[in-house]
Amino acid sequence: MSGLELIMSDTSSLDAVLQDASGVWMTAPVAPERFLEGVVEVDLSGTAELDRLRSVMSVASLPGYVCACGGDIRFEFFDVDARPLTTVVLHHGESLRWQGWDGHAVLADGHRLLHWLNDHGVPGPLRQMEIAQREEEGRQDARAHWRAAMPAVVEDLANQLFALSETGEAASPELWAELQDRLNLASPDPVSRALALMAWFGAGTGRASGYPLHESVPGILLKEMPIAEIIAALEDPQANSRHYAGAVRHLTGWKSRRKQQRDVARLPEPVKLRLLQQAQTLSGQNIRDRAERWLAPKRTT
Repeated sequence: MSGLELIMSDTSSLDAVLQDASGVWMTAPVAPERFLEGVVEVDLSGTAELDRLRSVMSVASLPGYVCACGGDIRFEFFDVDARPLTTVVLHHGESLRWQGWDGHAVLADGHRLLHWLNDHGVPGPLRQMEIAQREEEGRQDARAHWRAAMPAVVEDLANQLFALSETGEAASPELWAELQDRLNLASPDPVSRALALMAWFGAGTGRASGYPLHESVPGILLKEMPIAEIIAALEDPQANSRHYAGAVRHLTGWKSRRKQQRDVARLPEPVKLRLLQQAQTLSGQNIRDRAERWLAPKRTT
């Protein structure tokens, strides 16, 4: 390997090139409305400013992967004579694409580069990262809430169920059988079993549709229970808002039961009223609208 090849394959090779930068133009290579329109120029002729940018662009590793997208921010560096020096593209706030590397380089601290951009009039990438972080925190909170609502007898299967959402694959027959066998053994009384499943199904995102695949599991198990057992559970003194929330989600969901219209029609009016009242406390206009269509008394003309 030649000396040049050795340098170009090293994580510090970009930094060596940037030592000669005197300025940089920043543009958005794709969908500029997301980040910035036009060009933002930053003077790097001052040593402190150049040193800071070189620091926030420091690279931790070269794993060799290549991102297929066009990137978020393009940095076009030029030297003291305004001649093009090199071009670097930021991807997703975490990696850099540069001609000196075979694949992308992972930043040592992507947040530092995003804050540098924000300080220099390019706030879009930092805002996008913060939004993504909040969404991920929301997903993790929903998972934790859903896991906490799982019947204890199947809690050790949580990771297998979360994997359904990650892979998009349906649960295997063996997993369904394991779930049903454990639940039947732990709760031979169908009322207790129905209550446990409704409380579980009422946890998580609570959305009527578009929810993670793992959240459908207790709903599918409820689908196999006769409506008489579900009604008995809803009329049981132990039934509370957690169980009503799960029942609303199940009974008003899309094709959630084989004879859904007939089963909902069998609900006693006091049960329908409690479910409808519970629905009004749930987040998401979709599920409230569905509850109104399925559970509200039919108006007569």
